Amino acid sequence: MVFFPELSLTGCEPRLAKSLATDKTDHRLDKFQQRTDAHNIIIGVGLPISAESKVQIGMVWFAPNAPRRDYAKQQLQDDELPFFVRGNGQLMLNAAGHTLAPAICFESLQPKHAEDAANMGADIYLASVAKPARVMAKAVLHYPAIARKHKLHVIMADCVGPSDNFMSVGKSAAWNNRGELLAQMDSESEGIIILDTATDQASIHESLGT
Repeated sequence: MVFFPELSLTGCEPRLAKSLATDKTDHRLDKFQQRTDAHNIIIGVGLPISAESKVQIGMVWFAPNAPRRDYAKQQLQDDELPFFVRGNGQLMLNAAGHTLAPAICFESLQPKHAEDAANMGADIYLASVAKPARVMAKAVLHYPAIARKHKLHVIMADCVGPSDNFMSVGKSAAWNNRGELLAQMDSESEGIIILDTATDQASIHESLGT
C-alpha cells in the first residue's frame, strides 16, 4: 500500500478547491487504477471531492480489481469551514490481514479520531497531512502517544514546500505499535518511507528527481 499527503494531487489551496473538485469516477484517475491492478497494491491519493454543491477534503483509494472508494475529512479547522464541508463516516481498509484507518491532517491530531479508529478494529493509522513547523512539533509527540495507547502502527505522509499560506515541512515518519520511531525524513527531501509491519523495519528512499 502507498498513500500520499493531504490534497496531494492539487496541493492545499482552499480558494481553488471548488474549481478543482471532482470525484472518484474521474477518468483522469484511471492511471492509478491501472497501476493498482498491475502491481497488486492499494493506492491512496488526496484531492478535493465534490459533495453536491459543496466540497470536501478527500482521498480516493484504489484497490486491485475493485471499485474505488473515497474518504472525506470529518473534522475541519475553523479556517477550512468557508471552503469545505465535513465528511461523514470513517473509511476502513483491509490488506494483508491488517485493518487500516485513513486520517486527514487536523483530525489526525484529535485523540478521539484515533480512539474511534482503534475501536473499529484498526491496527494501522494512516495520517495524510500538510503541516507547518509549529504543528509538526506537536504531531511528532502526538503520533507515538496514540500508537502506544491504541497499539497502532502510525504512518504519516507530509508534503514539503508551499501550501496555501504556509510552508509544509515534510518529516514523513513511521512508528510501530509501541510508539517507537522507525524512520523519519528531513524537512526538505522528497521520497518514500517503506515500512514492513511484520518485522518493524523501515527504510527511507529519497527521490532522485521527477
